[in-house]
Amino acid sequence: MIFTNFAMENKINQCMIYSNQQVRRQDRLLEEEQAIRLLKESEYGVLSIQSDKAGVYGLPIDYVWDGESSLYLHCAPEGHKLDCIAKYPKVSFCIIGHTNVISNKFTTAYESIILTGEAHIGLSSEEKMKALKLILQKYCPNDQVIGQKYAEKSFHRTEVIRIYIDKFSGKCKCIHP
Repeated sequence: MIFTNFAMENKINQCMIYSNQQVRRQDRLLEEEQAIRLLKESEYGVLSIQSDKAGVYGLPIDYVWDGESSLYLHCAPEGHKLDCIAKYPKVSFCIIGHTNVISNKFTTAYESIILTGEAHIGLSSEEKMKALKLILQKYCPNDQVIGQKYAEKSFHRTEVIRIYIDKFSGKCKCIHP
């Protein structure tokens, strides 16, 4: 989906809430525009879910944002993460942007966002294929045709998770030399 900045901001503001009120270090807030850039452009995030076996379970995973209020993740059609989501759909997703260790200052420059929401599985075939197309557009922009054929061939052994984003916040630390 392609939105103008104005249209995207209005769509986002209607669907998910950007709030930094809970961020302890108010001097390190990430502006909403930068948070949206991370949401749109970052390569992967860490999905955190509740697990009966492990208490809490976090795993790095690639994702795509639909430009509105949902993230899509793809995985195998069965496994621990899906069992957890079926039982405990409330999740957190952390995206880390650029980082830079500044060793002589004993600190790290960083940018990150944390999203909370509800995960959904068992999506319709149409929504799953839409998500896979978005994933192809993000990660394989030069291989759309062959990617679409691959997605169709592997469709029966692919699950798609939609995370409806309730709210998100962002934090950064800028280090000037």
